[in-house]
Amino acid sequence: MTKTIEVSGRTEDEAIELALIQLSLTRDDVSVEIVERAKSGFLGLKNTPAIVRVIYEEKENRTERIENFLAGLFLRMGIEVGMEVSEGEGSIDVTLAGKEPGALIGRRGETLDAIQHLTNYVVNRGGAGRVRVNIDAENYRQRRNETLENLAARTAGKVMKYRRNLTLDPMNAYERHVIHAALQSYENITTYSVGSEPNRRIVVAYSRDNDSGNRPSSSGSDSRPGPSNDNSSRPGPSNEPKFREWS
Repeated sequence: MTKTIEVSGRTEDEAIELALIQLSLTRDDVSVEIVERAKSGFLGLKNTPAIVRVIYEEKENRTERIENFLAGLFLRMGIEVGMEVSEGEGSIDVTLAGKEPGALIGRRGETLDAIQHLTNYVVNRGGAGRVRVNIDAENYRQRRNETLENLAARTAGKVMKYRRNLTLDPMNAYERHVIHAALQSYENITTYSVGSEPNRRIVVAYSRDNDSGNRPSSSGSDSRPGPSNDNSSRPGPSNEPKFREWS
């Protein structure tokens, strides 16, 4: 945002210096216009001070940048949204509230994820230090995490009962991370991902520690792992770490 101030001094140089001190800026950070030059009166009486206009760019802090960006975004979306922004160490949390929460969240949080992705890009573009912006609405993130953790537990129970792999529906990277993390401490259960975005899926697999190293083959269309372009994401011997990846 462009701003200006006018400062007076005995000379043009003094007026500029006073302006720079006031703004805590350097000469390279500003543009200067001479409004009125200093004039000396007769015998040094009634001297006229110099007046300069200093033009500078006021830098937005991260909170202001987020608020301004989201306000413009929601204006273009045609929805009224209130927001609460709280800045912590290394992250900024944004809570949204509006009359149309469904328009903010979208199917399985896709709209909310897109808003969060765009906001992170805008805030970190050209910045010296990166910060993580977390955006939530109607406590969706927590409710979704609880749903995913329950899904992970139910799926692990079926895998243990029937000793066969089960493949979940496609999920984004964050949701896959939640599933991996929820199951990493389960005995005889391992997880890995197959497929390519946006259809990348998690396979919840049965893996007994005393097996010879080969996992039981899957059966049924809902449990057959699809092809993967990343061989490293396929399960290895049973003594490998259970928590393979979440990207």
